[in-house]
Amino acid sequence: MIYTPVDLVNVFLGNHKVGRLALVKRRIYFEYEPTFITAGLEISPFKLPLKIGAVPFEDSIFEGLFGVFNDSLPDGWGRLLLDRQVRRHGMAPEQLTPLDRLTHVGQHGMGALSYEPDVNTPNLAEEVISLDHLAQASAQALEGEADEIFPELLALSASSAGARPKVMVGVNENRTNIIHGQQQLPEGYQHWMVKFASSSDLKDIGAVEYAYSLMAKAAGIEMPETHLFLANKGAGYFGVQRFDRIANERIHMHSLAGLVHADHRLPSLDYEIVLRATFLLTKRINEVAKMFRLATFNVLAHNRDDHAKNFAYLMLSDGTWQASLAYDLTFSSGPGGEQSSTVMGEGKNPGVEHLLALAKKFDIEQAQPIIDEVQSAIFRWTEFADEAGVSTVSKRKIRKIIL
Repeated sequence: MIYTPVDLVNVFLGNHKVGRLALVKRRIYFEYEPTFITAGLEISPFKLPLKIGAVPFEDSIFEGLFGVFNDSLPDGWGRLLLDRQVRRHGMAPEQLTPLDRLTHVGQHGMGALSYEPDVNTPNLAEEVISLDHLAQASAQALEGEADEIFPELLALSASSAGARPKVMVGVNENRTNIIHGQQQLPEGYQHWMVKFASSSDLKDIGAVEYAYSLMAKAAGIEMPETHLFLANKGAGYFGVQRFDRIANERIHMHSLAGLVHADHRLPSLDYEIVLRATFLLTKRINEVAKMFRLATFNVLAHNRDDHAKNFAYLMLSDGTWQASLAYDLTFSSGPGGEQSSTVMGEGKNPGVEHLLALAKKFDIEQAQPIIDEVQSAIFRWTEFADEAGVSTVSKRKIRKIIL
C-alpha cells in the first residue's frame, strides 16, 4: 500500500455531494456544494452552517479539521492501527494530514459521511470469523506484534474511537455467526461493534460493561441491543448493535465534541453545556430530559469517562436531530478520578443535590422521579452482575463504590 498525500477531499452524505475539503498552505478549508446548500440539510449547525464560499477552520483543535469531519477519523485504537500500518510501508504517521486520514476512512467510517479519494478498499468475504482469534491478535497488536493480521484488524476497526480494541462485525439474528461488518451485510445480519480488553482493563471488563448495559436499560436509559459473546477463556466479549446503521442504511452521526469543538481528551464540559447543546440542536425538552437521565446514571453509577465524545446526536432524513442511543456506559474513572463532565461545576463528588440543581436550570419537572428510577436500578447491581457473570472481586469492588 502506497500513501500519496492529498490536498483535496470530496465529502458525500449518501449519494449527495456535501462539498470539498482543501489543504492550502497547511490550513484546511471547506466549501459546500451549491446543490447541497439548496437541500437545506445542516450536517453541523453550530460550527459549519450552510453558506456559500470556502470557509477556513478557525479553532485550535482536531489538527485543524472541522469537528463534523473529525468525527469520522479513528481515535485511540483505530488510530494506533493506522499509524502502525503506515510505518510498515516506510512512512512516518506524523506525515499524514487529517485529509490523508480521511481518505483511509473512505466509505467505511462511523455515521453516514464518506470521502473521496478512498484508499480503503478492503476485500472482506462473508465468511464466519472468530472473536477469540481477533482478541488475541488485538492483544498482540497492543504489544507491537501481530503484523500479519494488521490489514484485517485495520479493516474491521474503521473509524473506531476509544482506547479499547474493537471490531465492526455483522451478527446474525440468533447471534451465533459473526462475519466481517465493513460492507453491505446479507439478509438476517445486523451491524454490531464488539470490544476486547486492553491491558489496563479489569479482566472481566466485557461482563462488567454488559452488566452496566442491563442496569442502564432498567434505569430507563435508551440503549441499543447488547450481548455478551462467549470466549474460550474469560468472561466474554461485550457487543453492541450499532445505532448509526439501520440494516445497511447509514445514519449521519455527530458527537458533542465535534458539534461544539470540545477536546474530549480533556475535561472540558459541564452537564449544563451538554443539556443546553441538546436543546439548541434538537429543540425538544424531552431530548433534554433524556440527556438528564443519562447524566444521572453516569454520576450515580460511577461512569466517570463521560467525556465530550461519549455523547452523540443523529440527523434524521428530514434534517431534524435527536440524541443518539446511549453508549460506552461502564464502571470507570475519569481524569484524576473525577467526573469528566462536571455537574454544576462539581467533578470530584457530584451527587443528587447537583443533579437537582442542573434539572432546575432546565425546568425538568420529572427530575426527582428520574433520579429515583436510576437509583432503583443501581440498587440491583448484584443481580445484573450475577446475570452477566461478573467476577466476585469486580462485583464487590463496584458495589462498594456505587451503593
